[in-house]
Amino acid sequence: MKNHLPVLRQTALAKSQRVVSYLTPEEVKTLVETALGGRQGERDSLLILLLFQTGLRISEALSLTPSSIQKLDGQPVLSVIGKGKRLRTVSIPVRLVDRLKSYAYEKKLGVSQRFFDINRSRAWQIIKSVALKAGFNKRVYPHLFRHSDAIERLRQTGNPRALQLHLGHASSMMTMRYLNTLSEQDAIKINSEVSFDL
Repeated sequence: MKNHLPVLRQTALAKSQRVVSYLTPEEVKTLVETALGGRQGERDSLLILLLFQTGLRISEALSLTPSSIQKLDGQPVLSVIGKGKRLRTVSIPVRLVDRLKSYAYEKKLGVSQRFFDINRSRAWQIIKSVALKAGFNKRVYPHLFRHSDAIERLRQTGNPRALQLHLGHASSMMTMRYLNTLSEQDAIKINSEVSFDL
């Protein structure tokens, strides 16, 4: 019997069922420490941390300026122009904001000057080089940090809708592919944090 799902929906469904490759927080820590030992260590380690802790696409990260850092309900956020030139707000840890502000101060960056004055190709080279120096066998590339952020957020929150908004996915199907990476232990941990006040 012929499947009645349209071909595009079948493709999206197949993609959502794949297990996504990612880095663990420990692996990211190793990369950050390795990057710090390089010639542009402060910049390179900051770029890696930013990609992991915000889930930004590399183009979004490279376009950030000090004026991108804002507050929403007292919490630091990044104002980012994402895919399709859509403006979105992305949460960012306070410690990372402090590091970005210190970096901007040290480098005497104006409010509209980019934190990372490099192009996408150079960012790829930096990340690949750091991974090689760290002795990684797996392929490490900028978008892998986005996947890693997504997995870590799902592990800690168990909330795919919040993740969809955070990543700026137009379709929930894109976000659902991260669910396949969660283990039974992850699910138990997430569900054990649910409380019932009865």
